[in-house]
Amino acid sequence: IMPSLVGSEMCIRDRYYIAIMLLHKRVGEMSEKKKVKNAEYDVVVVGGGMSGICAALAAARHGVRTALVHDRHVLGGNGSSEIRMHICGASENLAKPDLEEGGILYEIMLDNKSRNDYYNFSIWDMILFSTVKRQENLTVYLNTAMESCEMGEDSTIRSIDAYQLTTETHWRISGKVFIDCTGNATLGYYAGAEFRTGCEGRDEFHEPDAPAEANNDRMGNTLLFKAVDRGHPVKFTKPDFARTFTEEELKYRTHSAVHGAQIKGKVDKAYVRMTSFSTSSVDYGYWWIELPGRTDDIIDEYEEIRDELVSCIYGIWDHLKNGGDHGAENYDLEWVGMLPGSREGRRLVGDYILNENDVLSNRQFEDAVAYGGWPMDIHTAKGLYDFDELPSKVISFDGAYTIPYRSYYSKNISNLMMAGRDISASKMAMGSTRVMGTCAIGGQAAGTAAALCIKYDCNPRGVGEHITELQQLLLKDDAYIPGIRNEDPADLARGAKVTATSAQEGFAPENVINGISRDEDGHRNLWISGEGRAGGETLSLELAEEQPVSEVHLTFDPNFHYPIKITLSRKRQAQQRIGVPPELVRDYTVALWQGDKKVAEQTVTRNVHRKNIVTFPKTECDRITVTVNQTNGSNEAHIYEVRVYS
Repeated sequence: IMPSLVGSEMCIRDRYYIAIMLLHKRVGEMSEKKKVKNAEYDVVVVGGGMSGICAALAAARHGVRTALVHDRHVLGGNGSSEIRMHICGASENLAKPDLEEGGILYEIMLDNKSRNDYYNFSIWDMILFSTVKRQENLTVYLNTAMESCEMGEDSTIRSIDAYQLTTETHWRISGKVFIDCTGNATLGYYAGAEFRTGCEGRDEFHEPDAPAEANNDRMGNTLLFKAVDRGHPVKFTKPDFARTFTEEELKYRTHSAVHGAQIKGKVDKAYVRMTSFSTSSVDYGYWWIELPGRTDDIIDEYEEIRDELVSCIYGIWDHLKNGGDHGAENYDLEWVGMLPGSREGRRLVGDYILNENDVLSNRQFEDAVAYGGWPMDIHTAKGLYDFDELPSKVISFDGAYTIPYRSYYSKNISNLMMAGRDISASKMAMGSTRVMGTCAIGGQAAGTAAALCIKYDCNPRGVGEHITELQQLLLKDDAYIPGIRNEDPADLARGAKVTATSAQEGFAPENVINGISRDEDGHRNLWISGEGRAGGETLSLELAEEQPVSEVHLTFDPNFHYPIKITLSRKRQAQQRIGVPPELVRDYTVALWQGDKKVAEQTVTRNVHRKNIVTFPKTECDRITVTVNQTNGSNEAHIYEVRVYS
């Protein structure tokens, strides 16, 4: 570039200065080409799995400007089309049906059920995408991986830096409250939040099933597959990279109905209740194709674990097809995952660490905002390679425990919250809280709390002073918290006199204002019209006095005893019904009255949801009627709750 200056007599110092100038020139050119954009929100949610989706929707629905930042092209995390694990939760696969998670998660699943009867994960992707995209106050960043965060004073996160691969854009996204829904607590790790990995020793929390000494054992990552019966023999040629498995190595891994029956007698009833060994099949599996890696850092090993899992999953399929009679002769691989689902990484430390004793005792916390009921499911330390061990130790229990709000915000980063498998819990408790249903309702709780942070200009810890308001908001939004009932002072229905044109014994109209919007402890908290009477049946609420009314909230019955989750498992599919739940009210009319004069009316048709909100211009009235015109198939009208707001 400067030949006249670059001669043999030029000193090293001069050459150094020229090199520095050229380097600065090149860096400047590169910086000019780098695309950098800034955005600012009230709440920033990092991670678009089920917990992140519910957190972002909850915050946005409560009126705060929210960002959802997700590093994949589809939403849903372990429940997405990339991984295809079905959503499990406190209902424990119908063992505890009344504990089915409600709220935002159930709303999304009902939407899917109304469109997707044949378990198409591409349609499920669309449901998740459309739900977040149409939400006011919510901006979604897909294909956007967080790279770092900027910290301010007082251990506060100011912003995150993220790169959107598809647009070659570097984003700096600022916020007031951040929610870590990454699963691995990546944001918390970058921010310097206190965290844990592995399992605590027995003495720390006096957990009866914890190991005597702390260790770094962790549950591994898994790839799933789906096969289809072609109706004739299908050949499978093993790829050269796949490893070989013997029947002896898989003796404790159920991979056909006959092997499930052999293992069933070796385990206790609680374990059989959850895993149902005797009905294992060869068309969908297997959660036990699981590897935790070989070093102390499962996150750092993710790519190596993926490669080994690919070798294992094709090796397992080769064993099913060519390693003896497993009933797989006519089966053909239709889909094999390439993105492993993760179970365990870092757990952030909050003001309270949930532990095994809380779980087993069904503890009811004063600051409860979510709940769990899935067994404590602790997988073997070496995963698939623990050939002489059952793949999981399952500790079942009756009932449900609650999760305190203090487990959903960081102990040492002042504006950081978390939801998902990275909440503040011991390893033993995380064995129950990590499932997607529990993660999702925790996300709704965290997102609602974040909105209260903005309302009261406080940090997440400060929301503890408004815990009753948080709990009541969650109930109003169709979440469920065991032991907490509707005590919303703004709900005009609580003081109303309720009657109906008909009712079955034990299903009185007054049930719709008893504060509990689902069955609980053997009591069915709903109104059901007379036998065989649905269309034209009317529920009437006479207010204590004439009041202005602008909203009527209705909670219908989807019958939690029938699951509605998307799944590739034939067994789980067989438990479901075609179409939306027939018990759901489909067409109905809400009318406002002054004495005998009807002053306003709204008719809703083709409803497919459990929670409905009917809005009016603010109207003075002293009575509200709800007339059921048609259900989705039932010959009786079912309503769990009615709320009225001005």
